[in-house]
Amino acid sequence: MDLIFGLHAIIEAIEAGKTIDKLLLKKDLSGDLARNLINLARERGITVQRVPVEKLNRLTRKNHQGAVAMLAAVTYYKVEQVLPAVYDEGMNPFFVVLDGVTDVRNFGAIARTCDCAGVSAVVIPEKGSVTVNGDAIKTSAGALNYLPVCREKNLLDAIKYLRESGCRIIGTSDKNSVNYTQEDYTGPVALILGSEGKGISREVMKLCDAFVKIPEFGNINSLNVSVAGGIMMYEVVRQRLADGQDVD
Repeated sequence: MDLIFGLHAIIEAIEAGKTIDKLLLKKDLSGDLARNLINLARERGITVQRVPVEKLNRLTRKNHQGAVAMLAAVTYYKVEQVLPAVYDEGMNPFFVVLDGVTDVRNFGAIARTCDCAGVSAVVIPEKGSVTVNGDAIKTSAGALNYLPVCREKNLLDAIKYLRESGCRIIGTSDKNSVNYTQEDYTGPVALILGSEGKGISREVMKLCDAFVKIPEFGNINSLNVSVAGGIMMYEVVRQRLADGQDVD
């Protein structure tokens, strides 16, 4: 992971337009320069975390002055940037929203399938989620270099925007749901994939227009989220091709 350390260096990087994934500050760091950095980070929507100095020392042995910034491996977008462009290009919107997915290998595998299936963008929350790092890019077989990633400070607002802009929000759930092949995906759609442990959060479930399930007949009854995502995405592709749509 590429790092920038030192108060002045980080401020200059942010002002130069570098995409910062996360800013780590020593717990007791104070002073005018530190306050300026914090204010600048918040203005740009950069996640700021207070951490013990030992964590900073493990990241770098150089004089970090109590501040280390992690550079993002890709440029993050917002849903408000991507969706209008999809419509302008005459394409049928197809978004995949990850709610609480934290495993970088699952994320990379999902991104790889997203790129193959012609997904418009993958949407992740700023907190409680994976970020795009070198391991994710490697697992995605490089797909994350091409697939837009929308990183949202408020995932609920992003989903509401997708819904208000014409996307049907489809969640996965074993309760009150139909077989995934029975749902219509031929129009603008956003698939919600939850974490393997907790599934889709209650707040996100309230925003879903429909719920679907993938039949399971074994003893485990728990598909890997990247596998489930792949099944769902290619049902969207199948239906759109049958509908005569160009999914490229």
